[in-house]
Amino acid sequence: MRRDELLNAAEELLAEQGATCLTLSAVAERAGVSKGGLLYHFNTKEALIKGMIERLVADFDELVTAQGESSYTRAYLAATLAAVRSGRLRRWAVVTGAAGDPQLLAPMREAMARWHREGMASEPDPVAARIVRLACEGLWDVVTHDPEFYADAQYEELHRRLLAFLAGP
Repeated sequence: MRRDELLNAAEELLAEQGATCLTLSAVAERAGVSKGGLLYHFNTKEALIKGMIERLVADFDELVTAQGESSYTRAYLAATLAAVRSGRLRRWAVVTGAAGDPQLLAPMREAMARWHREGMASEPDPVAARIVRLACEGLWDVVTHDPEFYADAQYEELHRRLLAFLAGP
């Protein structure tokens, strides 16, 4: 069994049953492997949660890179909207909610700091870029609690307005 399949099983278990049901035995059973097979990849529940968080960060980094935008902030905005619309963002709330221990969220804190520093020197208006990135994170929070809150047309309008804000007066 591959690492991603184990992480998928853990995420599914979290989404369906919540953090209290996330045990190594339950993940192994969900993935259809022995507990020893799971322990080969993740020797503790904390290692499993950290693995899920690291994968979320890597997935978002790849999504930002794939946008092909002219600035990091534009790519960050486009990636955020792509993640929200595809439902991928829901995974963030589920996984980070399971962490419980602030130490397990260290990869997320490091990524957030990096995302807020990335490309700032090349932004025409660094303050506008910072505001757009913070707006993206506010959107993440709203949508993780209510995935159906915005319709496609509202996402398009948010995208258009935030891009206009980046362009300045």
